[in-house]
Amino acid sequence: MTIGIIVFPGSNCDRDVRWATEGCLGIPTRFLWHETTDLDGIDAVVIPGGFSYGDYLRCGAIARFAPVLNSLISFVDKGGKVLGICNGFQILTELGLLPGALTRNKKLHFICQSSSLSISSARSEWFKSFQIGDRISLPIAHGEGRYQCSEDTLKRLEDDDCIAIRYFSNLNGSISDIAGITNKRGNVLGLMPHPERACDPLLGGIDGRKILSTLVR
Repeated sequence: MTIGIIVFPGSNCDRDVRWATEGCLGIPTRFLWHETTDLDGIDAVVIPGGFSYGDYLRCGAIARFAPVLNSLISFVDKGGKVLGICNGFQILTELGLLPGALTRNKKLHFICQSSSLSISSARSEWFKSFQIGDRISLPIAHGEGRYQCSEDTLKRLEDDDCIAIRYFSNLNGSISDIAGITNKRGNVLGLMPHPERACDPLLGGIDGRKILSTLVR
């Protein structure tokens, strides 16, 4: 079992993810440079946080054209697991693998703090080890984390049970308190909080371990 972490110019959480998956959970992990198209031998993919290509247009707008993401679409179609964290979530929406968009926080400030979250769906394998309503704490660190979508899209997400995780204290103004969603098939998860920063007990919490451990199931 090998996890691949996509690295863009501007990624800054790639090594954090690797420490969480390989250092804390013992899962073999390797980096995938954004120009590669080869996902052979990769069982799950993580798109980490950061500022891909400097976010010079809007978050994820340039990264979505990277060669590796063409291969990622095929990987998802075949049932491969993909986790997008923060900037990774933004990239997944730009790529069309998840609906909606991540926009500027409601007060236009960068938010960096621990966030209390509620598990909203245990339908997908990402949250099978949780119960609906379970409360966890994960760090957030973003300036454009306000999830927005149309009313029709929101209804579809609710009907398909794709809203995976919600904020208790919605600091960024996301519609319906959404912190993370899955696709209908359940193999793609995007979330703004950082589970990789809640895996090492030395950092003060391990609530992210259950989420990342599902990469190997």
